Amino acid sequence: MVAMTSVWQVLGSNQRRLSRRFYRPLPLTTRATCRAPVVPASVEQDTGDGRGVAPGTGGLARVSTVGPMADSSFDVVSKVDRQEVDNALNQTAKELSQRFDFRGTNASISWAGEQAVSLQADSEERVKAALEVFKEKLIKRGISLKALDAGDPQASGKTYKVSASIKQGIEADQARSIAKRIRDQAPKGVQAQIQGDQLRVSAKKKDDLQAVIRLLKEADLDVPLQFTNYR
Repeated sequence: MVAMTSVWQVLGSNQRRLSRRFYRPLPLTTRATCRAPVVPASVEQDTGDGRGVAPGTGGLARVSTVGPMADSSFDVVSKVDRQEVDNALNQTAKELSQRFDFRGTNASISWAGEQAVSLQADSEERVKAALEVFKEKLIKRGISLKALDAGDPQASGKTYKVSASIKQGIEADQARSIAKRIRDQAPKGVQAQIQGDQLRVSAKKKDDLQAVIRLLKEADLDVPLQFTNYR
């Protein structure tokens, strides 16, 4: 009987050692790192139902990481496609060489720099007519005449010349005037910042940006405007 009791004690001891070997719990530090971070219920919590955050309602919850929505914006620029101007210039030159009323007047047009154009003819009347042809071609190419700065005919010996330039960008005075117009007449909350030769307009609501575009289109400004980078 004593021998049988010793055998069962040995078996019981072995089973306890095997139990500890296979079911030994993880160290406390390991268990601690596996837990998800929590915050007190008093902190605003994400409700998880698409309605944003709500005050704590007891227990613990994760913190919402959704930030405020960024403002919408667009740029106000004044840019002219030089290739289109070049097309208008070449069409003008062709017409001056073919039209009967320009024959024998030495009427011509050419580039005089990156954004400068020179016209000339034997008479003041003919050089003015050549300028009108150039303006017509610009309009047909979709270029506003506000981008053309043409001077008066100047006599140079037996020739009359007209110097013109293509305006690119918004000048500082014009930019300040546009920014003031936006501040005074645009919906509340719209911001206008001058950035070099253009402006950046921003607002919380896209409808407010559309209102600014309508405002500037209806204004009688001395510079042609385009609205780009709408986002």
